[in-house]
Amino acid sequence: EDYDHLYKLVLVGDATVGKTHILSRYIKGTLPKAPTATIGVEFATRTVSLDAGCAVKAQIWDTAGQERYRAITSAHYRRAVGALLVYDITKPATFKSCERWMEELRSNAEPDIVIMLVGNKVDLAEKNPGDRQVDFDAAADFASQQGLLFEEASTELVIACELGICKTIGGTLKTIS
Repeated sequence: EDYDHLYKLVLVGDATVGKTHILSRYIKGTLPKAPTATIGVEFATRTVSLDAGCAVKAQIWDTAGQERYRAITSAHYRRAVGALLVYDITKPATFKSCERWMEELRSNAEPDIVIMLVGNKVDLAEKNPGDRQVDFDAAADFASQQGLLFEEASTELVIACELGICKTIGGTLKTIS
């Protein structure tokens, strides 16, 4: 497989926010049949053609969200040029944790890392609007203040999974070039 650039991206966020589902949807086009908690770190690759006319091989690392794996996972942020920082729009605690995850990324990854904040599980709020606990505008404001890209997503509805990763890769290309 020919490619012009190799980029390391990491998926970070609390446990159960849907990081593994985002990776599976992006790489395989399907959801995991029997999802289990990620232990440590797993990764997959996919080559993407960008509008800039180049091919990027994205190495996407899915990290465990549990506290006990923190030392292992933060070591995998090294040389990461892009990150998807994922929270669950139905669980405000996962959004509050984003600041801590961001600090870890900025301390351990490349200095100009491109980070996309991803509010996941919008399908739950579409079925039942009362389930939404993190306001879209509040998350968008937080992303803007922190210099992050921002999308909401649903792996169930296939909303923005591909777009989020492609925008992060594209943002990384602009930063590095």
